[in-house]
Amino acid sequence: MPPKQRIPADEAMLFVSSIRERLLSSALTSEESFEALQKSAALGIICGKVYDLMPAQCASKSGAKAIYTGDTRHYAQCGTEAVRRLRTP
Repeated sequence: MPPKQRIPADEAMLFVSSIRERLLSSALTSEESFEALQKSAALGIICGKVYDLMPAQCASKSGAKAIYTGDTRHYAQCGTEAVRRLRTP
């Protein structure tokens, strides 16, 4: 996060603790990770933006209704399925 938007780790943990019971954990298999990397190459996604594609793929896999992010620009390259889930906090 940009310096003005950063919060201390203890405050972040308080927030995560307060919503923890509503969170769903999702992970990609090695094959799904490889497919996500192939998708990023096909979409022309480069550098650190590749890492945004991974949670977008997890959201798709788990059927998540929303991806909350402060930087929709990165996810905008992840395809229409990811874009329709984007929400800003």
